Amino acid sequence: MDVEWSGNWVAERLGVELTGDGELRELLGLALRRNPKRAHLLVSNVLGKHVPQRPSVVHGAGRELGERVRHLLGEADAARAVVLGYAETATGLGHAVADGLGVAPYLHSTRRPVAGVAQAGGFEESHSHATSHLLLPEDPDLLRTTEEGGPLVLVDDEFSTGNTVLNTVRALHARYPRDRYVIVALVDMRSEADRGRLAEFAEEIGARVDLVARARGTVLLPDGVLEKGRGLVAAHEAAATEAAPPAPRSAPVRVPLDWPAGVPDGGRHGFTPVHRAALDAALPGMAAQVADALGDARRVLVLGFEELMYAPLRLGTALEDATTADVRFSTTTRSPVLAVDDPGYAIRSRLVFPAHDDPADGPGDRYAYNVAGGGFDAVVAVVDSVADTPGLHAPDGLLARLAGHTDRVLLAVVPSYVPPAATRTAPSPGPGQAATSPVTRTGPSPHPDRQEAAMLPEPLRGPAFSSYAPDDVGWLLQDLSDTPLEAPTEEREEAIQSGGAHYAESLPVEYQPTRQYQELFRAALETSAARIARAVGTVTETVIAERGPRPVLASLARAGTPVGVLMRRWALHRHGLDLPHYAVSIVRGRGIDANALRLLAARHDPADVVFVDGWTGKGAITRELATALEEFDGFNPEIAVLADPGGCVRTYGTREDFLIPSACLNSTVSGLISRTVLRSDLVGPNDFHGAKFYRELAGADVSGLFVDSVVAHFDEVADAVDAEAKELLAADRAPTWEGWAAVERISEEYGIHDVNLVKPGVGETTRVLLRRVPWKILAKRGAGADLDHVRLLAEQRGVPVEEVEELPYTCVGLIHPKYTRGATGADGTAVTAK
Repeated sequence: MDVEWSGNWVAERLGVELTGDGELRELLGLALRRNPKRAHLLVSNVLGKHVPQRPSVVHGAGRELGERVRHLLGEADAARAVVLGYAETATGLGHAVADGLGVAPYLHSTRRPVAGVAQAGGFEESHSHATSHLLLPEDPDLLRTTEEGGPLVLVDDEFSTGNTVLNTVRALHARYPRDRYVIVALVDMRSEADRGRLAEFAEEIGARVDLVARARGTVLLPDGVLEKGRGLVAAHEAAATEAAPPAPRSAPVRVPLDWPAGVPDGGRHGFTPVHRAALDAALPGMAAQVADALGDARRVLVLGFEELMYAPLRLGTALEDATTADVRFSTTTRSPVLAVDDPGYAIRSRLVFPAHDDPADGPGDRYAYNVAGGGFDAVVAVVDSVADTPGLHAPDGLLARLAGHTDRVLLAVVPSYVPPAATRTAPSPGPGQAATSPVTRTGPSPHPDRQEAAMLPEPLRGPAFSSYAPDDVGWLLQDLSDTPLEAPTEEREEAIQSGGAHYAESLPVEYQPTRQYQELFRAALETSAARIARAVGTVTETVIAERGPRPVLASLARAGTPVGVLMRRWALHRHGLDLPHYAVSIVRGRGIDANALRLLAARHDPADVVFVDGWTGKGAITRELATALEEFDGFNPEIAVLADPGGCVRTYGTREDFLIPSACLNSTVSGLISRTVLRSDLVGPNDFHGAKFYRELAGADVSGLFVDSVVAHFDEVADAVDAEAKELLAADRAPTWEGWAAVERISEEYGIHDVNLVKPGVGETTRVLLRRVPWKILAKRGAGADLDHVRLLAEQRGVPVEEVEELPYTCVGLIHPKYTRGATGADGTAVTAK
């Protein structure tokens, strides 16, 4: 059946022609508007603004463009990109493009100023009736670039002349210059001359500019079309008889939404892949809430609100999945367009109602197109809490207008997100709305150290520092690679135990594994990789569930760093979450690096920071962290660990004491980074703690092998992880401190009388054998392959292994309590008797 093109009415009366790609007429219709700069309006059938469309089609159109951009940029540049959408029309489209990229943060311009949020830029839209665009990112560095700054992806629904893009790039390039831009639109309708102007401008600023569009074409306008269009609009408006709005058929019903805490309602202040994953997880539940209220409705419109396009769009896609109803999506708008009830015209009907969000440009009319006469037996109006005002519920407000054209109106309110640093007064609550609106955010900024932290250096990243990929971890350390710090093991031990030096003031000589030991490591990795993957998944799922949706991983360098890398990889693999990951230094007896905390507090909400370590022994670092954080507001002192055999923490992957191959080696399994160094002559008051990058050991580096081997098992352990995480989240995980009691008992039983010389667990025992002067090893009777590497190291160093019955750990390493150099012989092996 032939369907009349929804641009015929305008084309016939104004002589406007639309030429271009074959699907252009399927994508676009035409309408008229009262505008001094352009009479015609290109009306998109897949944008979800003026024409109700299936949400999956609207979201899919943007995602497909984003996937094309990702292919154009390549994975590395896509991961460094920032996506910017235009208000109000393209806020949802830009967000969908960011979804297609998958790894890029998203920001859209806005015409709504927000008190307390600094403006990061702005630009003008030359053909629009409302021109000023503000950029209000929560993260002031979101648009900032470095020498390796990523591309900026700009998204609009259409390119008519390219002027808006030119204005945007000109304004942003002056503040945040970069060498690559990608322009994205559903349709590119520029003339050849306009295309040439953009190319010339790109050459002028020395940047590459790519363009990605679903369709290309041209609008051919005859002479005098603007005047003719104005006359046509005036004539139809004069002839139109404004009938009284129909009376509401029923009272609107408010539907509660379990919107995920901390997830912004859109991209006005920035929206990250972490937010996306949290929203994705919550959407089925919210869709079920709406579906229950819809009852037997068969044709449903989800109606968004001006710039609030993405949240209702995604709610619509979830409703499509959850129901058999015919679900459509569109939004209200501030753009006045002539309505003509003709199948050859794109805007068949319009509802007019007063603005209800206290707009910055003052009161005025707002519009909802193609709703009246659309055959909808239910409309779900979705607004943010700023717009849930008495005006929305007034007799001439949006809800009343909708209720005149459908049997059922539902209202779903999304909490308006305001960055924590902003102070805002809540609007008067609407009917049924609690006085404590989610929009209310008051109090001092949670980032009092932002200015001071700005003086700190950027995190170090591979390959310049460490063999990990740049995105895997940012090291909050200073590079001491050229500083001699190594000392013989026996000299360090004597100085440490005599009180003449602290263990963090020097480094042990890096252990060079024998061929036999390297083979043992690889065998251990092959045997335990699946078990480690399971523990990684379990602890990561627990963190996301309890500390999400925006956890920031801060691994305790260096034993925690391989675990942090794996947790980040799990979150990305299973949920598409691109979690920030930093490595920070903590030193027993000296505390955590205060400057690292200042930087974390400046860039993130401290409450989102999750400290990560490899395993617990007797819990010394757990106690150290809790004490150190007493001086810093907002940080949670709990540590997430892969293994908690000591019963010291409540967030863990397992409480079994098993071999974690990353404990078998030193720097060569930890990105070639040494343990951290804290010495007053090297670390000043404004410096991070230090560490060395052993580039010369690259030939023996197995850091990537370790990570890749574990990641390879992620899919096969996914079901087991889901079950374990669910069980753990419901269980009593209170620390038992069982390990600490065992350490105290062993210290007295063996006449050591110093718990610091008792190192429980496979990981800590391995450290004793690699870095300290070992006295003896206590092994749980019957322990198998988990201790093969321990037995080999003990044999190499002449350390006896004593099997015992009652031991809560697989093994315990005892440091030699005789701290003189005579504790080792000339060959470095232990002397057990004198």
